[in-house]
Amino acid sequence: MNQILYIALGLIAGILGGMFGIGGGTILIPAFVYLLGMTQHQAQGTTLAILVPPIGLLAALRYYYSGNVKLSIAAFVCLGFFFGGLLGASLIHNVSDPMLKKLFGIYLLIVSMQMIFK
Repeated sequence: MNQILYIALGLIAGILGGMFGIGGGTILIPAFVYLLGMTQHQAQGTTLAILVPPIGLLAALRYYYSGNVKLSIAAFVCLGFFFGGLLGASLIHNVSDPMLKKLFGIYLLIVSMQMIFK
C-alpha cells in the first residue's frame, strides 16, 4: 500500500515539475516530512536520491523540442549544481533538524513572496 502512495507522490511531483519546473523541494520534501514522518534531513536526502537518475529527462526533452531550453546555460548551472550539491550536503549535517526545517521554511517563504509580489 505504501508503494502506491510513493508512486502517487512521484506522479504529483512529476506533473508539477513538468508544468512549473518544481517538485523535489516544494512538493516532495514537505510531503515526506508531514505525510511520511521523515526528518528534514531524511526528506532532503531522499529527494536528492530521486534526482540521481535522469528523472526530468522526458520533461526536459519536451521543453527542448519546443525551443524552451537554453543548453548553454543549463550545462554550466549543472556543473555548479554538481559541486554545490556536494558542498551543501557536507555543510548541512551539523545543523539540527528543527533548525533545518525553519531554514527550509524561510527559504520557501521568501521565494513565494517574490513570486507573488514581484
